[in-house]
Amino acid sequence: MSTPALRDTLTAWKQITRAADPFLDKLTSRALLRDLPLVEGKRSGQAQGDAIRRMTYHYWFHIGEIMAIRQMLGQKRLPQYVGALEQKAPYRPDRR
Repeated sequence: MSTPALRDTLTAWKQITRAADPFLDKLTSRALLRDLPLVEGKRSGQAQGDAIRRMTYHYWFHIGEIMAIRQMLGQKRLPQYVGALEQKAPYRPDRR
């Protein structure tokens, strides 16, 4: 294991998320209900939407762990974890 430089990590993260946006922007409710691609010729048993949700929750879980460690270390001026989510990014149902 190694710890890459923060600058390198941020550069890679920005490049990856930028590359993923066109794919994510094209997803429809129907596509999100489809199974992930086959794994070794077998159905995965997981819908694409479930996989994306699991990845998001996994990401948030680790952010929570990091915030807890920073608090235990006594760091100050920590960012607010979710904040005013309902005001800044309210749920909007699909347009049909």
